[in-house]
Amino acid sequence: MPECIFCKIINKEIPAEIIYEDEQVMAFKDVNPVAPVHILLIPKKHIATLFDLTTEDSDVIGQLVLTAKKLAVKLGLEEKGFRLVANCKEDGGQTVFHIHFHLVGERFFAWPPG
Repeated sequence: MPECIFCKIINKEIPAEIIYEDEQVMAFKDVNPVAPVHILLIPKKHIATLFDLTTEDSDVIGQLVLTAKKLAVKLGLEEKGFRLVANCKEDGGQTVFHIHFHLVGERFFAWPPG
């Protein structure tokens, strides 16, 4: 498995405030939140970018989205909503090269983002 910060969190080599974990997916609080709710959802399988996805990865990507929904409900975001973001590569704002979604909520987000 490649050495990246998210792989180290999965392997419990680096601490994180984990709020959900199953066989395929882990979710934990972002250490630099941009909103009152800011959760990172990652696959346990190392996949560097969205461009590295294969058809075999469709189940884990689906699990990430379903987990985001489950956590949004658990965190009370149903009424006002939330944003689910996946950054891809440098120009897309990706800083950790392990696919991840940002679930952010409990504040208003404008479009287009500033």
